[in-house]
Amino acid sequence: MIGDIEHGNYVIVGAKPTMNYVVACLTLFNEGVPGVVLRARGRNIANAVDTAEMLRRVFVRDARIESINIGTDARAEPEGNVSTIEIAITPR
Repeated sequence: MIGDIEHGNYVIVGAKPTMNYVVACLTLFNEGVPGVVLRARGRNIANAVDTAEMLRRVFVRDARIESINIGTDARAEPEGNVSTIEIAITPR
């Protein structure tokens, strides 16, 4: 099952360089994880998309994007709501 946080196949994408998250995904794939889920919020959504595309186009050409889920996290003021994205990827 993709996206089972208990089994450690989530990669939380933040503001670090994209390659950090690519390496994290590659490490999970090499450990035999059947798929990973990139999760990002707010400004980091672009970083998650870049990570998924770099994985798919450069490092794991057989990788398949299984699903993309978007949503909103409700936050207390003054932050307000924050957009979220989850991208599920399998190495095939």
